[in-house]
Amino acid sequence: MNILVWHVHGSWLTAFVQGRATFLVPVTEDRGPDGLGRARTWQWPDTVLERTPEQLRDAEIDLMVLQRPHELELAHRWTGRRPGIDVPAVYVEHNSPHETAVDTRHPLAGRSDIPLVHVTHFNHLMWDAGRAPTTVIEHGIIDPGHRWTGEEPRAAVVVNEPVRRGRTTGTDLLPRFASWTPLDVFGMRTEGLAGHLGLPPERCRSRDLAQDDLHTAMARCRLYVHPIRWTSLGLSLLEAMFLGMPVVALDTTEVREAVPEGAGVVSNRLEVLGSAVRAFLADPGQARRTGEAARAAALARYGERRFLDDWERLIKEVTR
Repeated sequence: MNILVWHVHGSWLTAFVQGRATFLVPVTEDRGPDGLGRARTWQWPDTVLERTPEQLRDAEIDLMVLQRPHELELAHRWTGRRPGIDVPAVYVEHNSPHETAVDTRHPLAGRSDIPLVHVTHFNHLMWDAGRAPTTVIEHGIIDPGHRWTGEEPRAAVVVNEPVRRGRTTGTDLLPRFASWTPLDVFGMRTEGLAGHLGLPPERCRSRDLAQDDLHTAMARCRLYVHPIRWTSLGLSLLEAMFLGMPVVALDTTEVREAVPEGAGVVSNRLEVLGSAVRAFLADPGQARRTGEAARAAALARYGERRFLDDWERLIKEVTR
């Protein structure tokens, strides 16, 4: 089976392309947002093949996996085939509705020929999907192994473009967290973050690393902090749990489902979050035990095998 899928969310796609298929990933000369091609910071199997728009015109395609609204038109223009009409298609919605929590109508709400796949039950509940057939396939994580050492009395935070995204990613909360613990903030375009927040560089270090190096560096920190106000369930939170890190997170979107009792502290009360941060800093043993519970919970719910099995069942249903 040949599956056309754009390289949009590298972490999600890294798990998806482990499935039993050949994956055609568009590539353009400038490797822009619509033609990133194969990943350069993740390990992808040889079954992921780059194809230019010209090559896609004649390529055999059994399924289109769409992730952004404009890909409906882009797929038709580049392949000459209409998603959901000429070729089976599914649409993966990675995000929570941004305009309003309850009144945002999904771009596919008026169609019934393309199944809409949500990555969390929260997103499924919040989007107005209209007459689009919907389902949920929760995230799957390729297990990086238990790496936590907690040797550095710091908290790891992972967020891309924290300055631009601001309150959405809880960037304004980082000075409060930095008053409780020094931070290592990982992600794209994090340079200069300490200066932007008015923090000393040692209280807020910015680091942009490849995935494997990122996991090792995260796991040296005593705990993981997830200050996100309103995005879908962050894969970085799940990866931190897989690494065996205790987590301290805002109680928003799907976080409460992902972090069960004993696997971390989830709250919207800053005093509760602050107490949890200070407790993990003061007691490495408690941090270790909580991280082990977090890893066990993540393995049970977000394992790679369950994710791939769920997708295989859906793909068979859509393409039969």
